[in-house]
Amino acid sequence: MSKLMIIESNKKARRDYEIVDKLEAGIQLLGCEVKSIRNNGISLAESYIKIKNTECFLVRCHIAPYKFAGRSQEVDVYRQRKLLLHKKQIERMNSKVQQKGLTVVPLKVFFNAKGLCKIELGLAKGKKDHDKRQDIKKREVDKKLRRIMKRT
Repeated sequence: MSKLMIIESNKKARRDYEIVDKLEAGIQLLGCEVKSIRNNGISLAESYIKIKNTECFLVRCHIAPYKFAGRSQEVDVYRQRKLLLHKKQIERMNSKVQQKGLTVVPLKVFFNAKGLCKIELGLAKGKKDHDKRQDIKKREVDKKLRRIMKRT
């Protein structure tokens, strides 16, 4: 059983998109960025994935500056970070995005059992407003059923 330490989860992505497929990738980070992430200094709120040629990048992801880092280690908090994926994985993901009209969204950032920082990517299809309303109704019905089951 592997031990995961989830740092940040992108709740907005799960609300706005229907996740079709998931993929795990590494992130190319600097030492001070890793330390900042361990202190919960990351936000995936406005981030997205950009595919250029045979490379994949995490864009607009905010990693707060590590407060104990020296001046020589200061970096742009919104810089593009390269995602570490195999070429075949990127090509497969890119073909699905172009053919089926899917998009790639970051779902969560976590540290795996070996202590490496990873990101979970999701191939997603945008939800319409009526789909979102149906999800809310379904959650409310499930809550009511759980309350009824607790009483009996």
